[in-house]
Amino acid sequence: MKTLRVLIVDDLAQVREGLAALLELAGHKLDPAIQVAGAARDGVEAIRLSQALHPDVILMDLEMPGMDGYEATRQIKAAQAQVRVIVLSIHAGAEAVQKARQAGADGFVVKGMDTQTLLNAIRAGD
Repeated sequence: MKTLRVLIVDDLAQVREGLAALLELAGHKLDPAIQVAGAARDGVEAIRLSQALHPDVILMDLEMPGMDGYEATRQIKAAQAQVRVIVLSIHAGAEAVQKARQAGADGFVVKGMDTQTLLNAIRAGD
């Protein structure tokens, strides 16, 4: 099973740290082939880190100060089409999902989902 390197992008430190801890724990107990590559606090940092770290999957928040997740997704996918972007948002409405898909997102998961749903979304393209 191929190890998938994940970049976490969210403007809230608690969310970034919580997701990293969850994925690290999952890596030890549930899915050792998932590894946290790094974390970014906004879209600009996400683009920079995606180019530097070459993650396989990016968990992307949509609402962030400066550059939002939609624009960051567009730019990342334009430069690195092979990177899978999974949007992780509190907004689950059809409009947000459609806008994310139009930006190039490969998947959409609602914040607060169970761990297995998140792991399945990360693994979906593997």
